[in-house]
Amino acid sequence: MSEQIKVGVIGAGANTRLHHIPKLQAQDAVEIVGVCNRSRASSDAVAKEFGISKTYAHWREVIADPDTNAIVIGTWPYLHAPATIAALEAGKHVMTEARMACDAAEAHAMRDAAQRRPDLVAQVVPAPFSLGVDRTVQRLLSEGYIGELLFIEHTAPSPFLDRAAPLHWRRDRDVSGLNIAMLGIVYEMILRWVGEAVLVTAMTKTFVNQSRDADGIVRAVSVPDHVDVLADMACGAQLHIQQSATTPFKEGGGTWLYGAEGVLRFHDGALTGARKGEDLLKPLPVPEEEKGGWRVEEEFVGAIRKTEIIQHTTFEAGVKYMEFVEAVSRSAAQGRAVPLPLALDAGRA
Repeated sequence: MSEQIKVGVIGAGANTRLHHIPKLQAQDAVEIVGVCNRSRASSDAVAKEFGISKTYAHWREVIADPDTNAIVIGTWPYLHAPATIAALEAGKHVMTEARMACDAAEAHAMRDAAQRRPDLVAQVVPAPFSLGVDRTVQRLLSEGYIGELLFIEHTAPSPFLDRAAPLHWRRDRDVSGLNIAMLGIVYEMILRWVGEAVLVTAMTKTFVNQSRDADGIVRAVSVPDHVDVLADMACGAQLHIQQSATTPFKEGGGTWLYGAEGVLRFHDGALTGARKGEDLLKPLPVPEEEKGGWRVEEEFVGAIRKTEIIQHTTFEAGVKYMEFVEAVSRSAAQGRAVPLPLALDAGRA
């Protein structure tokens, strides 16, 4: 008989309702015991929607409940570290939503807590966009499809800047920390393909300095609208990432890997490429055996039952992308290049 897994949910945002709760409930011998959302009313609404029998007044009650042995954290980043550490210290498996933490120090504390409990599973919800092609990209690079990797570029178009838009949590440092737009998620994808950065230089710009929050109160905007990052990679290539709310009609978006003998492009879930001497990018097939996809909840349950190990995403990988995110903020604030791995006692952004 499969080990009974009884899950307590802290934070039931869109991703948790779309993926985590129903996909955990769909597995054998997995029960969502209870849920705690931002208010009693929203907790009750989620419980009713998914047939969950119990709600809690505070997130710590989820962890303290003797009926739970695994915790899913679906809150904004500000609560990921305290809830994760508390759950691990209580002897419970943890899956926390991306972005892993508010900053690198929190990510290190989470990883340290997990290392103190190697008997428990600790997982970060992964960057999902490239899961279908990751293995193919890795294979093509290892086979030399583009030759020596020289340059990586990631950019994306955006709508025109909306100065009247309400304050989104991603633009509020109090709840999102040092995370900027999709920066950490993009870097996690690149990390899977080619490894980590060793030196980071960045500039940021905030064009909308104030926005109204959900209560209509005017608040300062503390997360930049635009960031440009240049990084030296351990593999010898250079990386450029642009995340922006100011680039309508931008062409050539996606993630490009330029080599001495060819180029790969990942865009809108599809992979294209060309080699020296060819005139056009062509679709590159992803063999059936290399296709990946979203199976976060299955992986979490399988790891708890010791039938597999966490691949997407380990706390070690989460620490690396949070160090990159913080290096970007430090570089932009201090006007200097920041080396990686990050020296946590060398000053904060």
